[in-house]
Amino acid sequence: MNREVLTFLDTPTGSWSYLVADVQSRQAAIIDPVLDYDAAAARTGTAGADRLLQAVRERNLAVAWVLETHAHADHLTAAAYLKAQLGAPLAVGAGICGVQHTFARMFNLGEGFSVDGSQFDRLLQDGDSLPLGNLAIQVLATPGHTSDSVSYRIGDAVFIGDTLFMPDVGSARCDFPGGDAATLYASVLRLYALGDATRLFVCHDYPPEGRPAQCETTVAAQRAGNIHLRDGIDLDAFVALRTARDATLPVPRLLLPAIQVNIRGGQLPLPENNGTAYLKLPLNIL
Repeated sequence: MNREVLTFLDTPTGSWSYLVADVQSRQAAIIDPVLDYDAAAARTGTAGADRLLQAVRERNLAVAWVLETHAHADHLTAAAYLKAQLGAPLAVGAGICGVQHTFARMFNLGEGFSVDGSQFDRLLQDGDSLPLGNLAIQVLATPGHTSDSVSYRIGDAVFIGDTLFMPDVGSARCDFPGGDAATLYASVLRLYALGDATRLFVCHDYPPEGRPAQCETTVAAQRAGNIHLRDGIDLDAFVALRTARDATLPVPRLLLPAIQVNIRGGQLPLPENNGTAYLKLPLNIL
């Protein structure tokens, strides 16, 4: 096997990050890194991201890309920190511009915040291919959970963000701005068309009691057993199921801090004249 996949779990948020390396060239990509965040103290940290850095250095890897599958609502990204440490470009789906526009209005960020994706080094389109040593990273647009969601295919492995969870957990919610259950259904069918043996790596796992957290499944396992979108579930049934379920879900615990940081590519807001950076909490909107 000429590809190595290392997995990293952020237990407080149930988030998986990945370090994918071409064994021959030693080039690597980091996917969906997590910044530690203590919500009660409004304090960030880098312990989780530093585990990724340690793995990079222990294996003598050259990180060619830091990749985001979308602007996450349930954790803060460590992409900016890792970019600064490693000098690697940061890439995200081009749909981030629409997400920025939506949340710039919500948070009243004003003219000082650009909604053109310029906080990222590359905006990715469906079908783009990124070099990774002797490998290639194929970009697949997989919207539905969010409008900017993309998946990354590297050989037989696909890193699917929040498009699907493990089969016994189901699918991602579609009630965020730009989300759409019918669009998610089409994105999942696109993943299923990649073939039963295709390995799928999820961004989150919320396991039922008694099962340890997992990050890897297959198209075959999803088609056979996904509780929301297995074979035989048609579009109308899925949209009805997803819409009803979304109506019962609470606002993600870290949505407000996470989205403000993540639309900035992991940069914190600029410090004010006292040297302190601030996040906003809009009242009575959600």
